Amino acid sequence: MTDLPTELLEHILCFPVLKHDDICNVSCCCKRLHDVCHGRGKVWGHQYKLRWPRLQMFYRQNECCDWLREYKTRHRVGIQIRRTVESISRRFFTEVVLGDSFAEIESLGMPEHFCEDELLFILNSDKRKSLTLKYYAKKILYFLRQQNILRSLKTFMEQPADQQSSLEGAVLVDQYCNPLADVTLNSISAQLDEIAEKVKKMLRIKNPSHPSLRIAQGDCSVVQDFELQRQVVCALNSVLYEQLQYKGNEFDYYNPLNSYIHQVLLRRTGIPISLSVLYINLTRKLGVQLEPVNFPNHFLLRWCQKPKGSEDIYDFVYIDAFGKGKQLTAKECEYLIGHQVTADYYSAISTTEVLLRMVGNLLNIGKRGEGNEKSYQLLRDSLDLYLTINPDNVQYLLLQARLYFHLGIWPEKNKALAVRHVLDILQHIQALDPSQHGAVGYLVQHTLEHIQHKKHPATPEVKKRSAPEHLEVQYSVGLIMKHKRSGYNCVIYGWDPKCTMSQEWITTMRVHQLSNGANQPFYNVLVQDGTCRYAAQENLEPHSAPLEIGHPEVGRYFSEFAATYYFANDELQTRYPEDVVETLGTVQELYHRLTPGDANPDRAS
Repeated sequence: MTDLPTELLEHILCFPVLKHDDICNVSCCCKRLHDVCHGRGKVWGHQYKLRWPRLQMFYRQNECCDWLREYKTRHRVGIQIRRTVESISRRFFTEVVLGDSFAEIESLGMPEHFCEDELLFILNSDKRKSLTLKYYAKKILYFLRQQNILRSLKTFMEQPADQQSSLEGAVLVDQYCNPLADVTLNSISAQLDEIAEKVKKMLRIKNPSHPSLRIAQGDCSVVQDFELQRQVVCALNSVLYEQLQYKGNEFDYYNPLNSYIHQVLLRRTGIPISLSVLYINLTRKLGVQLEPVNFPNHFLLRWCQKPKGSEDIYDFVYIDAFGKGKQLTAKECEYLIGHQVTADYYSAISTTEVLLRMVGNLLNIGKRGEGNEKSYQLLRDSLDLYLTINPDNVQYLLLQARLYFHLGIWPEKNKALAVRHVLDILQHIQALDPSQHGAVGYLVQHTLEHIQHKKHPATPEVKKRSAPEHLEVQYSVGLIMKHKRSGYNCVIYGWDPKCTMSQEWITTMRVHQLSNGANQPFYNVLVQDGTCRYAAQENLEPHSAPLEIGHPEVGRYFSEFAATYYFANDELQTRYPEDVVETLGTVQELYHRLTPGDANPDRAS
């Protein structure tokens, strides 16, 4: 081989069958092969790109780089990230984890794109394996991307007001609330450009010499003639609402998807403010300047019909993007909401105020939520956004502090830092509004009590199905079940020998109407629709054709989905009463339970 030309040797060593350890072995054979496999050469460049193809986007084509060094760094980062994810999964098993607890990842000082690539590698691995690693990898990726977006938002807010784009701001809000989605300003702008081209096509038919047809992408030219502006608005309404069928979502108004710009484009439906952001940016691309109006209960746009500089509310036409671009007078705007308003509400607002209203809508949706993790996450995300844009809002600072206290989560795992962070928030509130001293004092007291309680955590209760008092418990953690009455599919992740809910819940859920009432085993189950429920034993039965349960919390409790029961050791078989084993029959598909130091389905915490 050493007699072969370098180009041919490189070609041979780039065969896909050869892995990095093979290349290492080859390079140790002799000086000739060692030189062929040098760090900046084609061989290690090929190995790097073959193993981590997604990372190619971070390098220029034909870039000269020390690929061996890059390979080693990426390999070390992968090992460190995997160790960190594994340690987090053990540490946070009994805690509510919503993101801030992953700040330690940032402190590792590793290249960000390497960290993200390894987390994506974990997420895209075997669908039924490593569910717990994937669960925490997803949360860490969520956190890291949010931190980047928050930094971008802060940079955006530092720009002069006249340089801030409502579209860019809306995209940042969308990205922060959906950090795992593929949402970019370029992709959103490209979709708006496609719509603008459709409008130009219609304009070309009606007026081949229209000045909007000569406006190139990125050009800020303005059409001055009001009749020509009217033609643009009419063409846009025709394309957007008749041809593309965009509409206001009247039937599911409080769905947060209505506020996310990529979902508005995908579903072609939204609420007044999100449709207005699309509308105003489309008219700007076509040379017509509209202004956002923070009208109560119904966001509007205004279109000046007089020379620039007029502030008379009757010199404007008001456009309702939610109402298919309908044009309204100032009086008709009041009919829209059913009451009179002062002239102040017809004024144009800044991009910052547009974003505050958009985020405020999401905050209200989060408050209306059902108290599950999804609604709490939306509330936290929208609070983070609002306080980044307006950091001195006392009302929302208090809400943030209350939310931390209610969920029992803290931005730092170190107790001293946790106290300091929360107390800093409360101290800031006190400085902004001394009249809030009562609320601040209450939260300070309970924050300190919470941290004190954390110093002496209660030992988790461990229950064994093999215990004499639990012989009535027929089903084990990990079984795929079907609810006899409601028909939903679920997986068991915990159980109680008797119903432990309050008397009020028992009455509300009509437990007394069950044949065995509350005096029977009840099971904590993760349901296919994403909810968590508490079901009586007599209402559950093993699923005849077990399937995976697509619940977001599955990875928190289970590490693997397998075709048969997986017993951690031979002793487990003898722990189950024989009649129970017979009842379970042909062995249902099972989620392996992940508990620290125990994969035993005989135990439930």
